[in-house]
Amino acid sequence: MKEVGRKEGASPPCAACKLLRRRCCQDCIFRPYFPADEPQKFASVHKVFGASNVSKMLQELSEQQRGDAVNSMVYEANARMRDPVYGCVASISYLQQQIDGLMKQLALAQAEVVHLRVRQSALSQATSPSNSDSPSSYTFPNPEPSFDLSMDIEQATSFKESMWSFSSFYNV
Repeated sequence: MKEVGRKEGASPPCAACKLLRRRCCQDCIFRPYFPADEPQKFASVHKVFGASNVSKMLQELSEQQRGDAVNSMVYEANARMRDPVYGCVASISYLQQQIDGLMKQLALAQAEVVHLRVRQSALSQATSPSNSDSPSSYTFPNPEPSFDLSMDIEQATSFKESMWSFSSFYNV
């Protein structure tokens, strides 16, 4: 069914032009990024940033960067709508805390691997028959389960060093 006032074959206005109640031309800067079927996408961006600022930001960017910039603006606007005080910084802070906790868990696990590797090598040296020819000096291995770990001490240490260089690079 044809809308009143629209020409036959004309495309509907983009979500931005529809919200701003203006005519949408073919070279509208908003058209590729705010389609008519997603009006809430532009509404949140408009409420937080304003149409004029969004237009200026998009015009300053190259065509290849605009899509990512719009996605970022939509994410930031939605976060600001959910949390007016912190916005997307709250999400970033939460994720940073998760990274910190996981880095600590990883460091503990690596230390445990090194500890188990040292303990396993000490047990294998203590139980080797070349230590003594006398059966009375033979010690039985500890009945605790041993782990066949494929990472040796040098690999664990170099991995830990690379982990710390990663964390210092990203200020983790």
